[in-house]
Amino acid sequence: MVPRALGFGFGLRPRHFSDALSGLIVADCVEIIAENFAGRGGRPRAALERVRRDCPVLVHSVGLDVGGMDPLDTDHVRRVAALADEIEASSVSDHLCFSRLGGGHGHDLWPLPRTRASLERVAARVRQIQDLLRRPLVLENVSAYIEYAANEMDESEFWAELFVRTGCAMLLDVNNVYVTATNVGGRAEQLLDRLPAARISQIHLAGHAPLGAGLLDDHGSAVADVVWDLYRRVTARVGSVTTIIERDTNVPPALDLMAEADRARAFAEAA
Repeated sequence: MVPRALGFGFGLRPRHFSDALSGLIVADCVEIIAENFAGRGGRPRAALERVRRDCPVLVHSVGLDVGGMDPLDTDHVRRVAALADEIEASSVSDHLCFSRLGGGHGHDLWPLPRTRASLERVAARVRQIQDLLRRPLVLENVSAYIEYAANEMDESEFWAELFVRTGCAMLLDVNNVYVTATNVGGRAEQLLDRLPAARISQIHLAGHAPLGAGLLDDHGSAVADVVWDLYRRVTARVGSVTTIIERDTNVPPALDLMAEADRARAFAEAA
């Protein structure tokens, strides 16, 4: 099941807690990082509960290790599920990647090889996670800096197969598509045009930074014009879906992010 559209918002970060507690967050929705709130009280929980009075809250995880080779941390999945239950979130999102290997956590989002064996393993893991969450899992595409020599499918084929096998939905990070295309070759438009429109339920928009001859997905600046152009292309195909402005470094005031969310709304409504 694809979660319903919730409008336009931004990622709530600690810098925004004062505004949240003062009731100054004006958005259709906000998104939280699950690991910053699961099992925590105090100021983070107070800010979360205040925001919830005014708008829905989306749960975005960075630690489910959806594509991991290590055994699934079922306790962590249950903690995220409990948070989603508490705030009545209809779905949970994470990334199509792995972040643990050999018992260690890399604190990064490593792309998966697009092989048949990888697809079978990840599909089984997604179904297990969805059973534990008791709600749909929405998966985000991550940025890539290299291509695996073992790849057997292009990215759109891998996603299409995963949707069929698991029923999951997609969180399309448009900036990540552009960063990947720049770093490993190809055209961002090609992937965007090939993804099944009906499975795209959420969109992330963010900035990037130069990295040698390529780009770094640092989510540390305003959305670039080229990413806005790609966003307009996507919304022309899929219509208006939940759109979140993300910032993880150089986090600006909530007012700036709300303005970017309003810009996204204007583009989507004009598509």
